[in-house]
Amino acid sequence: MSPVEKRSVTIRGHRTSYSLEKPFFDDLVAIAAARKLTLAALVAEIDEARPRDANLSSALRLYVLGWAKRGTKNSF
Repeated sequence: MSPVEKRSVTIRGHRTSYSLEKPFFDDLVAIAAARKLTLAALVAEIDEARPRDANLSSALRLYVLGWAKRGTKNSF
């Protein structure tokens, strides 16, 4: 199993961090590239859409999972 790595990002001028395993992070980077977004822009979009009681790391994992389930992952 891949260890969890902590990363930082600035969202709407606010510095925050999230923790993801490398496979989730790699897929997030690939999704951002496929959507022609920066990683920070994608993380900000996911952050904006998540319920306020959900943590950012969980929201990122669920986004990657949803992307993969829709079959879009195969278009990288």
